[in-house]
Amino acid sequence: MDEARLKRRALAQADFDPNGLATGEQIYGLPYAVEDAEVVVVPVPWEVTVSYASGTAQGPAAIKEATAQVDLWDPYVADAWKMGLAMAPASNKLTEKSERNRERAEVYLAALADGTAGMASSQKLLARINEACAWMVEKVRHDVEHYLDRGQLVALLGGDHSTPLGYIQALADRHPGMGILQIDAHMDFRVAYEGFTYSHASIMYNAMKHEGVAKIVQVGIRDYCAEEVAVAAELGNRCAVFYDRDLKQAAFHGRTWAQQVDLIVAELPQQVYLSFDIDGLDPKLCPHTGTPVAGGLEVEQVLYLVEQVLASGRQLVGFDLNEVAPGPEGDWDANVAARLLYRLANVLGKANGRCTFAS
Repeated sequence: MDEARLKRRALAQADFDPNGLATGEQIYGLPYAVEDAEVVVVPVPWEVTVSYASGTAQGPAAIKEATAQVDLWDPYVADAWKMGLAMAPASNKLTEKSERNRERAEVYLAALADGTAGMASSQKLLARINEACAWMVEKVRHDVEHYLDRGQLVALLGGDHSTPLGYIQALADRHPGMGILQIDAHMDFRVAYEGFTYSHASIMYNAMKHEGVAKIVQVGIRDYCAEEVAVAAELGNRCAVFYDRDLKQAAFHGRTWAQQVDLIVAELPQQVYLSFDIDGLDPKLCPHTGTPVAGGLEVEQVLYLVEQVLASGRQLVGFDLNEVAPGPEGDWDANVAARLLYRLANVLGKANGRCTFAS
């Protein structure tokens, strides 16, 4: 743990009231500069390849705003606010590229729908979109490596689920043999869905190409196609899928969530990356996410699962939270996500020895 960082945080904490109103510009009203944080939230407001409802590019800003309503006591990590959590500024260039290429994607998808996507003009448009998405992947990788090189931990906040690929690649280089624990309604094993190489529906197909990723364990899956089942089968023992239907039916027959979590955790390697698409939850908790699907998990089920990863002696090396879209009627989706982000960031800090103040 960086001693200079600790000293600067101690100074910042001196006049901070964790029981008071959230003030200031930083996430949760916390008093820390990004360079002094142990966990840095990296926002990626990107949604070029969304295939149903849009709005996830506004997710990071909406979640940041909602954090002002989150109380800071965490029953799993006492005095977690002392760890040092801060959100990096969003990239204006990334936002601009997302908006411009989303417009291009809508034109291309219209051509796909009317059967003219094979025309030279449409193929040129597709190439430009794929080029922009490849740029995003490399930018994310570069940005997260900046913080990792400084000894900080990273929580990536999308945007759509295509956003964490560069982060996953960076961590897999540093932690070869790591596994991905994916909470999601979808498998995301589509191969270049709708022609988009870096589609949100292709994120795990792309992630599993990296030789540093040993295994993926998917939980809550309930909306998928034959192509994706075939990809999972081809991965063999590198993939374990816990379908929502199977989890629910096991519960109907008396198997507790704790027992099911033991089975899930047993499939994971020693080092674990959590990829959390908010649509893995019951859609009552995220009704405006891009592709909501009936069924899914409760918040405390997910948190219990992640906490049991640590209880098993495994290490959480990073995580992302994606597909949060603020709805027109209020801030419910962002409110749920803000609380999840705080709890998961605290788990990440604890897993890596950054919460030495905890009782």
